[in-house]
Amino acid sequence: MLVVTFVLYFGLARADLPHPLSDEYIQIINSNQNSWIAGRNYPEDTPLEHLKGRLGAFLGRDSDFPIITHESDFIASLPENFDPREKWLNCPSLHEIRDQGICGSCWAHGAVEAMTDRWCIHSNGSQFHFSSQDMVGCCSKDNGCHGGWPGDAWNFWKNSGLVSGGNYKSNEGCQPYTIPECIHGHDSNSNCTYDGIVPCVKECRDGYGKSYQDDKRFGLKPYHVVGEDNIKAELYKNGPLEVDFTCCPDLFHYKKGVYRLSVPINHECGGHAVKLLGWGVENGTKYWLLANSWNTYWGELGGFFKFLRGENHLGIEEDVFGGLPKLQ
Repeated sequence: MLVVTFVLYFGLARADLPHPLSDEYIQIINSNQNSWIAGRNYPEDTPLEHLKGRLGAFLGRDSDFPIITHESDFIASLPENFDPREKWLNCPSLHEIRDQGICGSCWAHGAVEAMTDRWCIHSNGSQFHFSSQDMVGCCSKDNGCHGGWPGDAWNFWKNSGLVSGGNYKSNEGCQPYTIPECIHGHDSNSNCTYDGIVPCVKECRDGYGKSYQDDKRFGLKPYHVVGEDNIKAELYKNGPLEVDFTCCPDLFHYKKGVYRLSVPINHECGGHAVKLLGWGVENGTKYWLLANSWNTYWGELGGFFKFLRGENHLGIEEDVFGGLPKLQ
């Protein structure tokens, strides 16, 4: 496992940083770089614990997954920019953003979102939304809202399968997500509290009309993708992947542009996992196109964001997970 060393070159001691949700903190972000624009996505009085609680990916564990590579001729033919929403027009899930709520379930969301897209892509348009609720509650090696290993999520898909399930209160699928959305400043009725307990319930909701076991669908053996070129080729050929990286509070304020770290790494940073969709170049800077799971109110791209590509920035090109659906 590659050890990523971060150099604190920002000219600020850690103790000198203002509160991560203050206007002063946002000003520091914008003064330290010109790659992206920070602004207020959450009211200043939002409990920081609510936001830090969403960083639930455990980073850095080796796995025995095989490594996928692609032919050099195929890699050489790839375009400069790629957005899967423009290639697979019959897969609405490519446009969707979920909300993990006050729960460190990003490891599960990044996985089931990529699995949902890949099922649609490889079944030629059959849209089956894999349940993040089933993953968070029943992936036995993980800790639900207290974090998990993204690789274990992909193994769970292969070994145990997952049922269908939509968003909170959607009444869609076998097991919709039960953790409330938390959209500070946008909905006065938003429930931003949760006890972090997600039981494993091996039943579908009342009225669904299908048993839990009959609703399950499976993936094939998961794999790693290593290196920028192979990641691009895999995205173009088979669809979205899951990645994880070290996430610091400056990302809470992302509005637009190509994200790169703008403040020193400290104890307020944690592991975060998201869905990786595509890539491109903006103002001469290479980026990955990602989908977050913090609702569409986050940022100016409706929950999507761009992240520095090709430098393994914050470890984003280090743990890249994928797998194909088991269609028969």
